[in-house]
Amino acid sequence: MTPAPVVPGFHPDPSVCRVGDTYWMVHSSFEYAPGVPLYRSTDLVSWEQVGHVLARPSQLDVSAAPGSGGITACTIRHHDGRFWMVTTNLADGGWQTLVTAEDPLGEWSEPVRMDEVRGIDPDLAWDDDGTLLVTYAGFGADGPAGVVQQAVDPVTGWALTERRHVWQGTGGRFPEGPHLYRVGEHWYLLIAEGGTERGHAVTIARGPSPQGPWEPCPHNPLLTHRGVEHPVQNTGHADLVQRPDRSWAIVFHGVRPRGASPQFHVLGRETFAAEVHWGDDGWLRLGEWLTPPAGPVEVEELAGAALPVSWASPRRFPGEVLTRGEGGWRLTAAAADPASDDAAFAGRRQEHLYCRARAVVAADGDGVGGLSVRMDPRHRLDLQVAGDVVRAVAQVGPLRQLLGEVAVPAGDVVLEVRAVPSEGHFSSTALGPDQLVAGVVDADGGFTELGRIDGRYVSTEVAGGMTGRMVGVWCSSGSVVVRSFRYAAADDPAA
Repeated sequence: MTPAPVVPGFHPDPSVCRVGDTYWMVHSSFEYAPGVPLYRSTDLVSWEQVGHVLARPSQLDVSAAPGSGGITACTIRHHDGRFWMVTTNLADGGWQTLVTAEDPLGEWSEPVRMDEVRGIDPDLAWDDDGTLLVTYAGFGADGPAGVVQQAVDPVTGWALTERRHVWQGTGGRFPEGPHLYRVGEHWYLLIAEGGTERGHAVTIARGPSPQGPWEPCPHNPLLTHRGVEHPVQNTGHADLVQRPDRSWAIVFHGVRPRGASPQFHVLGRETFAAEVHWGDDGWLRLGEWLTPPAGPVEVEELAGAALPVSWASPRRFPGEVLTRGEGGWRLTAAAADPASDDAAFAGRRQEHLYCRARAVVAADGDGVGGLSVRMDPRHRLDLQVAGDVVRAVAQVGPLRQLLGEVAVPAGDVVLEVRAVPSEGHFSSTALGPDQLVAGVVDADGGFTELGRIDGRYVSTEVAGGMTGRMVGVWCSSGSVVVRSFRYAAADDPAA
């Protein structure tokens, strides 16, 4: 059976902790706000999004974030009766952001910034005398500096020690994503290395103290899929958690590439989970993957008075451009160029290999906008309502191409974008992982296709970056009113 993600679609860099019988997990969010999606589970397999950690503008500023800028890998821990979350904001110059909460479902604190801790992927651990240690991937004058560490005052964010080098890993590029654990008499250091692409891997070392010296595991890497035939690739960036029965598990991210060589992934890095077992030699081995039940999903969104917890916007909070009013949600333009980083967009992650997203939209006056599936502002397929015309438009890099248009009656129009299986194999028109189709739905439910593109043009391999596809609504002039939005999807095209 093909392993399935426990949290699908654009949920990279997982970090997990357990309190009692409940597991809590966070993920990178990059240029999107709110930041750091927060998930809850009782079995490590079925996860529910319960909010965001950085849920207020006072906690998060990504207004200057370039594509895949902003919030990078996070760590969540429970210590001394509180939840702690630390992450890096690369968009505002303040480096590390530390917040805490007694109740993770409530409001998290205002951030403590660590502007002397310069790097990415910070970890939180406390040594035997209670000192907070932040271990992270450091930056130097010549580039990455390996895994480094500083003691930090959690109240002020001031560094208490100079940066010290901890470990360079086993020779893979970009040693990063460190996590420290005290297990028995040893400290263990888990890191990612090899880069977050096909060479990604998880390695582990142990030592007598949080500073080492470090003895690499003789069985490294603990996890990698580099050079092997497997439907999940780019596996890495992991975190460990102990269950109530004292067994252990690991969460990590990976991608599901498809299509012709070099293959393409469109959902971003997704979170997977597996068993791990301690050997008699005191080293971990990877066990069976944990796989959630599969099945189709259909979600009606934008139907209530509050935005769904899954919705986010690039460079701003959705509430800055999307407001509830009479007759639906009004989306107001923020930039005239749909390819601008500041273009008004709000939506949710595409979390399945195949999907249909449908929005009922009414243009208002000079309003121009509609429905979109996008990787970033310059790699997207749009349905654009302007007066009595609906257009399908593809944006690939600097090129924006009209694919088709149709006149529609005045009033509401039903827009639909679909991610469907590619037709043919290794043909000149079907090299990618899927086909993206855009069209309108008439009063009788009939679908009129206005255009389609190979899905590789809205993939990470073409667009670059660290995120995954988003589906949602956009506006480049005036405002549009969104009456409803529905997402229906499955990993099996026959479902």
